[in-house]
Amino acid sequence: MPYIATQAFTDPDSYYESIGGVGPVEGIITARGNYHATLTCVNFSRLWMRRGEDSLARVAIYTPRMARTTIMFATDQDQPARQIAGVERQPDEVTVVSLGSSDHVRTSAAARWGAVTLPPEDLAALGQAISGRELTPPSFTHHVKPSKSAMLRLRSLHEAVGHLAKKAPDILARSEVARAIEEALQEAIVFCLASAEPVHVSSAHRHHARIMRRLEEALHANSNGPVYMSELCAAVGTSYSTLRDCCQEHLGMSPKRYLWLRRMHLARRDLCRADPEKTSVTEIATSYGFWELGRFAVAYRTLFGESPSMALRRPPDDPKPGENAESPWQFIKSA
Repeated sequence: MPYIATQAFTDPDSYYESIGGVGPVEGIITARGNYHATLTCVNFSRLWMRRGEDSLARVAIYTPRMARTTIMFATDQDQPARQIAGVERQPDEVTVVSLGSSDHVRTSAAARWGAVTLPPEDLAALGQAISGRELTPPSFTHHVKPSKSAMLRLRSLHEAVGHLAKKAPDILARSEVARAIEEALQEAIVFCLASAEPVHVSSAHRHHARIMRRLEEALHANSNGPVYMSELCAAVGTSYSTLRDCCQEHLGMSPKRYLWLRRMHLARRDLCRADPEKTSVTEIATSYGFWELGRFAVAYRTLFGESPSMALRRPPDDPKPGENAESPWQFIKSA
């Protein structure tokens, strides 16, 4: 019996935490506006599926840590290209994520995406059985362009599963239905990868991707406080000018802007989760290096549409002022 869940969000942190699957996903919103997102999760016996949509431009950081191969794609053609690891990717391309990578996925507008994950040994065996090719997981995240028919088949199946998860989860939960759909998705993935043309990524881009991976490792090692640029460059092992070029390529912004946005989002996360009886805006702001509290309050309101004190006082499960609460989790868990 599969695990099936659908949810709507107005809080980006909750959205990214709920994606899960094979490792943490973090997101930094880079545009102003009311945020809303939807997520569908279906875990079959071996294949796990995610289907999501979010409303604002963002940079998402995906760091797979479980021994599963992740395949990501746009769920339709009618959306802007994405930047993945600093390279523009078209909606008709599929990304195969390597284990141990830390890839930045940047969008300029609302995005609709899908993903499936499989144990690497399953993917290799399925590839050999279905296409006569052993599909081994990549040592470096790479991108392929499947045939139109294979891509259409994958998208159609993925959409159908998403629809069943929302409208008829009891049917999807039936063992015979789940098994048939899982096998169909596995076959669709194999045909996509077996029919695909590899998309070339230069050695320079791969070198920059390694620098960005070290950047994320350094930031995670110092996630509970401010990180200064000189310390960061030393930890990453590169000059500021090289780090600036890499951040511009992968994130569309300077490293200083990225660090500032990251600290603002971490402060927001703590404000939204803190007990106002036990902590204060000042305590949280200064813990992330915001010493000028007036400027912090103005920047916070500009970025998030409310004051830091409002975020601290609001119960964690409440939407922002002016927003309606979204639908709760609907789920069927395996026994």
